[in-house]
Amino acid sequence: MRNFIWSSLAFFCLISVSFSQTTNIEKGSYLSTNQGRKIKLNLLDDNKYELVFYSGNYEIKGDSLLFSPSVKADSGFDLAFKNDKKAKKVKIKFLNAAYYYSFYIGTQNGSGDVQYQRLSDIREKVNPADDKLDIDFEIDRTEYLYLVYEEYGGDSKVSKFALPKEVSEVTIKYQADALADLNISGFFNRKTNELMISENSGKNPLVFRNTKDTQPEKVSKVVPLENKTIPNWTYPGKEPLVSDDFGTATDSTVVAVDTTTPVATFDFKFKIENNLKSALASTATAKTKFLVVAVDNKNTAAKADFDTFIKDQETQVGYNMYDSYHPEYDLFNYYLATADDKKWLKTNKVTETPSVVVLNNIGDILATAKSNLTEKQYQFNYYDGLYKKLQRADGLLVFNKTVKNKKATDADLILAFNKVAALEIPYDYDADYTTTADQNPTEFKFVTTNVDKKEVAQIWKKLIETHQKDTKPNMYLVETILKEIKNQGFSKQFFKTDKVLTDIDFLAIEYLIKHYDAIDAERAAFTAKEGETHVIGNLNNEIAAALRQNKYVTENDIAVEKNAEKTISVYKKLIAAGKGNFESYQNYFAYLAEAQDRDGSNTTYLKEFTTYFNANLATDKGNAIERLDEMFTSLDPNSDYSYNGWNAFKEYHSNLCNSAAWTVVSKPGNLSFVKSAIAWSEYSLVVTKNNPYYLDTLAQLYYKDGQKEKAIQTQTLAVKYLNDDVEEETATEIKETLSKMQNGTY
Repeated sequence: MRNFIWSSLAFFCLISVSFSQTTNIEKGSYLSTNQGRKIKLNLLDDNKYELVFYSGNYEIKGDSLLFSPSVKADSGFDLAFKNDKKAKKVKIKFLNAAYYYSFYIGTQNGSGDVQYQRLSDIREKVNPADDKLDIDFEIDRTEYLYLVYEEYGGDSKVSKFALPKEVSEVTIKYQADALADLNISGFFNRKTNELMISENSGKNPLVFRNTKDTQPEKVSKVVPLENKTIPNWTYPGKEPLVSDDFGTATDSTVVAVDTTTPVATFDFKFKIENNLKSALASTATAKTKFLVVAVDNKNTAAKADFDTFIKDQETQVGYNMYDSYHPEYDLFNYYLATADDKKWLKTNKVTETPSVVVLNNIGDILATAKSNLTEKQYQFNYYDGLYKKLQRADGLLVFNKTVKNKKATDADLILAFNKVAALEIPYDYDADYTTTADQNPTEFKFVTTNVDKKEVAQIWKKLIETHQKDTKPNMYLVETILKEIKNQGFSKQFFKTDKVLTDIDFLAIEYLIKHYDAIDAERAAFTAKEGETHVIGNLNNEIAAALRQNKYVTENDIAVEKNAEKTISVYKKLIAAGKGNFESYQNYFAYLAEAQDRDGSNTTYLKEFTTYFNANLATDKGNAIERLDEMFTSLDPNSDYSYNGWNAFKEYHSNLCNSAAWTVVSKPGNLSFVKSAIAWSEYSLVVTKNNPYYLDTLAQLYYKDGQKEKAIQTQTLAVKYLNDDVEEETATEIKETLSKMQNGTY
C-alpha cells in the first residue's frame, strides 16, 4: 500500500472497502500492524464504527463497508545508525522503497544549501536493472539528512535529522501511520481473521487485527529535529511532480487535481465457461493466467456458492482495475467442475471433494488443495504469494517437459530456460511448497519437479555454442544469459546455490559483446512487449555487475584464479570495442583495484591504469581541466556521469588518480611504479587543489622516491589543510607521518 500522510485538519471522505463475505466480519476492536503509531478500528453494534481518535458511521452494503474517517499527520521515517569513525562515506540503506519516485534525500552542512536528489534517480545510478525494493547507496559525510515524502496533489512531509559525527551507515524505513482520502479496497482473511485493506494497486495491504492478537508497538528510536508540512515543496532546479497512472513523475505540465474521493467505475466480469474443454482453451490464449477448477460435487449449493465467489472476485478485481482493464490484476480464470468431468478428475487422481485444482495454460496441474473455493478466496488476490508460487511451479514443470520432449525445438528450449530465469528468486515463499501442505491438507500442495544438474548444463552448453553463429541476437537468450551470469537465473532457481562463472558463461558473455549494438537497439522494444515481463538494463553495467559479483563467489581457488584471467579478458574486449568507453574503464578499474597478482602486488591494475592515464590524462594531453571537459562532453548522454554532471566526473578522476597512487604507497610490491604514481598524485591535486588526503599521498611518494625535502614541504601542507571533514584518526596519522619525516624515522 502507498505510504499515506494525513492532514492535521479533520476531514471526511467516503471509503469503499470490499470484503468477500460480510457475515464473517467480526464486530470488535482491531489495531493496525504498521510500525509507529497504531490506528484502532472498532466495529460496534448498531452499525457504528470508531477509528480512534476519530469516529463516524459505517454502512454494510452487500460485501462492502463504507467509511467516513478523519485524519492526523505524523512523520513516517524510521532511522537506525551504525558508527565507524574510519568510514570515509556514509552508506544509506533505504528499505522497501516501493514508491521511490515520491522520496527525496537531502544533505546539508552547517547552514549551507540543502542538496536534494530524487530516490528514483539514485536507484537508476546505482543499479537500474535491479528489481529489488531496497536501495543501497553512499553519500559524503554530512551534518544533516533531510528526508522528504512528496504526496502528489497534496503536502510534502520534510523531516530533518542530525547525523552522529562517526556515522557510517543509516538504515531508513518509511511507513506512514494512517490512511488518507484514498480509493481503497480490501477483504476479510478467514485464515487469519484479519481485515486486509489496500489501495487500488493491491500491494502492501494495511492489516487490521483483533486487539487481543496485536503485537507490541515498535517506536522509532531516532526523532527528527523538526517536522514541517510544506505545500508545493520544492528546491532550486526541481521539476514539478506530475503523476501518471502508476503514481510516477512523467513531465512538468501542471495538472488540476480533483480531491473528491474517486469511485471505481470499471465493471469487471469474468468469462465463465460451461465445460472444461472451453475453460482450458480460454486459459491457453492467456500467457499469464492460471485456471482454477472448483470440485464440489457433493454440495447441493455448489453452483450458488461458486456464483457468489465469482461475484466477490469480480468486485475485488474491479476495485483494483478502478477505471479501465489492467491485465496485471486479472490473474485467474475459474471453472466449476460438473458430472461431465468425472473422467478427467479420475485420470488426474483428483478424488477428494471439495477440492481446488490450479492448472497452467496447457492443462498441467500445478497445485491442489482439499478445500472449497470460498475458503481459498483470500489467496486469489493480486497481493497474495500464491500467484508467484504457481509461476515457479509452472516454470519448472514446463522446463522439465520441454527438455524431455525429443521434438522440442531450439526456440522451445530457449523459452523454457527464459521462463525459469525470469522468475523471482525463491526466498520465503519457497519454504512452504511441501511442508505446509503436509501439515495441513487444506493448504495448496504444489507439483514437484526434479531436474538433473548435468543434463541442464549440457543443454545450456549446446545452446550457447550453437548460437555463437547468430547474425542477430535472440533477445530471450540475451535476457536468460544476463540472469544466469548474475546468479539470478535458472541455476539459482533449480539448485538454489551461487556458482562461479564457467567457461560456458564466459562464452555467453562473448555472445553479448558480439551483438552489443543490436541488443542495445532492441532492448527497449523487448522489455515493452505486451503481455510479457522482461528486464534488460545497460549491457555494460549488467556485465560489470555480473563480473563483480562473481569475484565474491568462491567455490575453489583454482576456479577463481582462472576466472580472474577471463574477467580481465572480458573488460579488455569491451574497452577494445569502445562499448561504454569511460564506463568500461571505470568498471574495469573497480574490479582490478580489489584484486591482486600472485606475488601480492597490483601490477596488472597499475599497468592498465598507466595506459588509461597516458592516453587520456597525462600533461602532454594539454590542460588537465580542459582535457577532462573534452572527455565529459563526449560521454553517452544516458551514462551515470553524464547525468551526475561535470563536478562528479572531475571528482571521480581526481579520486581515481589518488587511489592508484596510494596503492604504490601502501604496498612495497608496487614501488616500481613510484615515478608514475607521483605523476598521478600531482594530477589529482591539479584537479582538486589543497586536498589533505591527496597531499599526504604525494608527500609519501616523494619520500619513497628520495625527494625528502619536497616530501616534508608537501606533508606540511597536508597538515595545514586538515579540516573538520577529515576523520580524527586520519588527521592524527597525517600529523604523525610529518613528524616521522622530520625526525628521519619514516
